[in-house]
Formats: sequence, structure tokens, C-alpha cells
Amino acid sequence: MEQELEKRDEMAAGDGASGGFTKNKTLASILNVEMIRDKTGEEIAELWMKYYSTKDTISAVIPTQIYEMIFSRSKSCPMFLYALPQKEGYEFFVGQWSGHELHFSSLINVQMLGENAPSQLILYHYPDLQEEKGVVLMTAEMDPKFITVHQAQCLANQVQLFYGTRRQETYRLVETFNHQPADFKHMSVIAELEQSGLGPAVAPGGS
Repeated sequence: MEQELEKRDEMAAGDGASGGFTKNKTLASILNVEMIRDKTGEEIAELWMKYYSTKDTISAVIPTQIYEMIFSRSKSCPMFLYALPQKEGYEFFVGQWSGHELHFSSLINVQMLGENAPSQLILYHYPDLQEEKGVVLMTAEMDPKFITVHQAQCLANQVQLFYGTRRQETYRLVETFNHQPADFKHMSVIAELEQSGLGPAVAPGGS
């Protein structure tokens, strides 16, 4: 199984698109979907996490119910402003959904380049097994010049925090950003992060 993953990984890397991101990254390009048909959602989750634990990237296994909520919300609220703790304060990133992909670009880039701002992190979600196995697999590609694995993990955790929450006040920030932008206060994102414990616990810099 692991050899199979390695082989496919190399093939996918071979056709990396410009900027190091893979175009049309399908689950079949990572996993032999036939080989895992007889495995349970837990076994697949374990294999997925174990495989990616050795890579310079992040991965997750999201229960179907949570992903369904995140995905349906992403359709009505495709964008949000995320705050990344830095040594001095926070840096803001705009996350924009495109189907099952979530593209992040720093707010500075978006302000300067608009639509043409390059993605610095992409989260890929694979709903292929959600009906049958009850899990949605996620992995990511990032531009290491701009973003570390630790920072990518922090942004991915925030997606669950804001889009996967059952707290209406938390999700209301996402709705406000998309539908009443004039009323949106970026400091409320920071307040929410600090309250959730995802805030200032920054890994030591200079990795």
C-alpha cells in the first residue's frame, strides 16, 4: 500500500503545474482506490495519516457529517479571512473555495494582485469515500517560500473552527464576511482564535 502511494506521489510530482501545485489532483492519483475497497473508514484514515506523517505537508481525515456541513457552507460563503499568528501580531490570509479545493493567499497579495493573487496553500478534500466509508480525506500543497507546515496546519484548523462549528456566533463571522462585508471586523477573527486556543501558541520561529 505504502509503495503504491510513493509511486503515485512521484508521478503526481512529475506533472506538477506551475508554481509547484498539481492540477486536477484526484484521489486516484494518490491512492489505489480499488485496494482500499475492503478496508474500513478507520483503517483508511490510519493509512492516510501514517503515509502523510513523513511528508512535508499536512493531512486530515474529516468525518462525513462535519465535511458535509463545511462544504454546504462553502457554497453560500466561499471566502473568509483567516489570521495566522506570527512573532509580531498576525498575518491575514484570504481563503477561497473552488469546489472541494480551498486556496489561500495572503491578504497583501490579494490587495495588490486581486484575482491574480497566487495560491500559497491549497487544501484538497476528497469526498470519494464519504458515502461508503464515512470519511473525507484531506491533504495539502503549499509554497514553502511563504508558508511552513506548522502554519498550514494552523490555517487548516481554522477552517474546521469557522466552517465546521456548531456555534452560530462563530459561523456568523463567515456569513458577515461574505454577505455584509461592511460590518465585518477583522479583530473578531483574532478574538475567536484566542478564545478557541488556536491563537498565540506559535511554534518557535526560525525553523
